[in-house]
Amino acid sequence: MSAYFHPNSLCESTDIGDGTRVWAFAHILPGARIGRDCNICDGVFVENDVVVGDRVTVKCGVQLWDGVRLGNDVFVGPNATFTNDIFPRSRRQPAAFAQTVIEDGASIGANATVLPGIRIGAGAMIGAGAVITRSVPPNAIVVGNPAHIIGYVSDTGGADTVDATAQPAPAPESGVRGVSLKQMPRFSDLRGALSVGEFEKDLPFLPKRYFLVFDVPSRETRGEHAHKRCHQFLICVKGSVRVLADDGARREEFTLDSPSLGIHLPPMTWGTQYKYSEDAVLLVFASEGYDADEYIRDYAEFLGMVRSAAA
Repeated sequence: MSAYFHPNSLCESTDIGDGTRVWAFAHILPGARIGRDCNICDGVFVENDVVVGDRVTVKCGVQLWDGVRLGNDVFVGPNATFTNDIFPRSRRQPAAFAQTVIEDGASIGANATVLPGIRIGAGAMIGAGAVITRSVPPNAIVVGNPAHIIGYVSDTGGADTVDATAQPAPAPESGVRGVSLKQMPRFSDLRGALSVGEFEKDLPFLPKRYFLVFDVPSRETRGEHAHKRCHQFLICVKGSVRVLADDGARREEFTLDSPSLGIHLPPMTWGTQYKYSEDAVLLVFASEGYDADEYIRDYAEFLGMVRSAAA
């Protein structure tokens, strides 16, 4: 098996994987590396310092400049634009071009623009026309200019939000391993409302610390890590926030918008909180004291640890 080159294409690289197809008017420079079973469509230009993984689709009118790295199974839509010089000047080149990394399985919509030095996380979905000015976390769905997160890719491939307060008695277990919702007692009368919980009885652990998250701009994302040993219990005591829980095999999203509703995130759960309302106050109880070494902050490392534990 070998690569296919359209008669009107120009490929100067010898590092092209088996099964890759290069279509009309595409131009690939000598230093570029293209993986297996890729589809390089009409009018694509690929510079020298470019690495493209396996099973990648690059649609018409895309330029991959020096420093671009595309992982496996990446989709790049028509006329998406990559950049590699944050302060471009005519006939002046930087000492080194910024590296832009698109991780495995990410998709970039038509006419999106990706600024230099950006990392787009695995499985992320970039909307058409979005302008990416900051790195994007894994599985996030981003749109707009500047781009902002509107959701996360669910197991079914779309933005799937579960409103945990829509049912009077939420199920104790979600589809994500070990994650559970807890409806706390709530009492209301003319004097106001009260919600209460007892440690070890209502919470699945005895907390050693707590922290509050508030004054978060609505476009900002918090969390984006997992813990090796620490359990967490989250309650949005004011306003609302969305919580994404990911066990490395399944992802599910919840809306916390009641001080009588909590969610338990056990160890080895990748947790992300986003779409904070302007008045949101998130209370988090933790089973362990703070230990920086106990955090897992890289999603790829987290997935590797999950796979190793399952082996």
